[in-house]
Parts: sequence; C-alpha cells; structure tokens
Amino acid sequence: MGARPPKDPARHRIPEPSEYEVSIYAQDEFRLVAAIVLVSPSNKDRTANRKTFVNKCEALLKKEVCVTIVDVVTSRRANLYGELLDELGAQRTAISRSAIYAATCRGRRSGLHWWLEAWEHELVVGAALPTLPLWLSEDLLVPLKLEAAYEETCRSYGFANMQ
Repeated sequence: MGARPPKDPARHRIPEPSEYEVSIYAQDEFRLVAAIVLVSPSNKDRTANRKTFVNKCEALLKKEVCVTIVDVVTSRRANLYGELLDELGAQRTAISRSAIYAATCRGRRSGLHWWLEAWEHELVVGAALPTLPLWLSEDLLVPLKLEAAYEETCRSYGFANMQ
C-alpha cells in the first residue's frame, strides 16, 4: 500500500510561466542542439527576470547549443540580447540596443578559446521577419524562416493577414 498524500498541502499562487521556447534535439542522440526562444513581456519587466533569461541563454551557448532569440515585445525597452553580450564580455552592437530584434548565436570552442558567433537583425513593425541560420551541428544549418512561420501560424489559427 502506497503512502497517502498529506491532507492539507500548502498552496501558493505563482505567476504563469513566461517561457516560450522550441527545443531541437539531435536525431541520433538525446542532445539539445538548438533552442528558439521567444521573449515575453515578463522576461523584460524586472532585473531578476532579465538575469534569469540571460543566464539560461549563456548556459546553452556554453554547451554549444545554438540559441535564437526573437524579441517582438514593444511595451518594454530592455534588450536581452544586449544583456547577454554584456554577460559574455562581448562588445555591444547597434542591434543589441534596438527595441525589437532577432538574433541567432552559437558558442564555439577553438583550442583553448571560446568564441561567440552571432547573426542579428533589427525588426521593424509591419516589415517582414528575417530568415536566420539555425545551426544543428558545427557545419549543418537550416534556414529559420521567421516570416513564413508567422504567416503559417496566422493561417492555422484562422487569423486574417496580420500586417
């Protein structure tokens, strides 16, 4: 006979999860190779939330996981890609100061050194979303067609042209 649960558990209301992520694993092994992370308003609203987001991306990059960050949140000004560059000790770019952006990053080891490679795009409200590289291995990439994914999502949910 199994143990009975306690009669009166402590219950705490917690915020809704704010992670929106697609994880991609290698076909031949259970190893994460890429993550597409959509920034939410709550990722940008408080210092602690921004730090958690940046630390997660940094940890993935240091495990040589390709990370794509897509930030279309216009209600808050923080740039999490820029904060990631700061955390890694990399130089900020113009796009790392933009309000909305998309960036693909990958960390690579070369001998004793660790390198960050980044492909970045500033987004413009009403303009088409970019295509970014999504690295599945050191020498294999697939195009991540953000505009096509957006349009297909709108069609599948029955939304009219969202432009």
